[in-house]
Amino acid sequence: MHIPSELIELLLSPWVLALMGLCIGSFLNVVIHRVPLMLEHDWSMQSAHHLELPDRAPAEPALRLWAPRSRCPSCGHQIAWHENIPVLSYVLLRGRCSACQTRISPRYPLVELLTAALFFSVGQQLGPQPVALLWCTFMALLVAMAGIDWDTTLLPDQMTLPLLWLGLLASLLGWTAVPLSQAVWGAIAGYMSLWTVYWGFKWLTGKEGMGFGDFKLLGALGAWLGVSMVLPVVLAASVIGALVGVGMTLTGSLREGRYVPFGPFLAGAGMAVFFLGPQRLLSWLNWV
Repeated sequence: MHIPSELIELLLSPWVLALMGLCIGSFLNVVIHRVPLMLEHDWSMQSAHHLELPDRAPAEPALRLWAPRSRCPSCGHQIAWHENIPVLSYVLLRGRCSACQTRISPRYPLVELLTAALFFSVGQQLGPQPVALLWCTFMALLVAMAGIDWDTTLLPDQMTLPLLWLGLLASLLGWTAVPLSQAVWGAIAGYMSLWTVYWGFKWLTGKEGMGFGDFKLLGALGAWLGVSMVLPVVLAASVIGALVGVGMTLTGSLREGRYVPFGPFLAGAGMAVFFLGPQRLLSWLNWV
């Protein structure tokens, strides 16, 4: 079946990708909220099984990404379809639940707008070609992982590992500009660099400075962006993370334990490297 080139250009235009990003951003809000709860439930069930605790019938149906339908956490009001239109519903509802008037976090429309902006920028950078959808997937996974890590300090294997393997597969099939050898070495360098820092810090201080998910996320970024981009990603993430940490310390907004998760800054640095491009970054660093 032949698809007219004009239709492809329309469907993969930046504005259509932005509309897609709004819808996917709405779904990412569900992912960010529910995946940690689903993981916690699964871990609890596995622990009960291994400890041979008596089975307990769940009080509510199992939580999944697609079910049950979203509800207001304050009053239990089921969100109707017209109350779930990305950004528009938030504006029309004035940021409050239609039933109990409890304030809705502005993060929901912000995630939708961020995803739309990223998809639009991917379309602008790559033009109307199918590979834009691949990089939109890359952006969506990074947004979801950044949100989850910021909330819970978790980077689920269910996201980091598919991102890693998809990056290697995309390189193997020639869907990215990164040769397979550079993608493989990027994955190795990304994982092993933070793994080394983790064990060195633990040996010196007896404390854990980061989680294993950070190793896997940087390995995935190395697979997508190439081995030469691993160091720029780490440098950018470290500088931005340090600045945010200092700012939160001065304003007293650090959470209990006085930690700032590293995953969101790795994700942001990975996005920045994609949009800036390897050649520009390497020239800034005087590596070319």
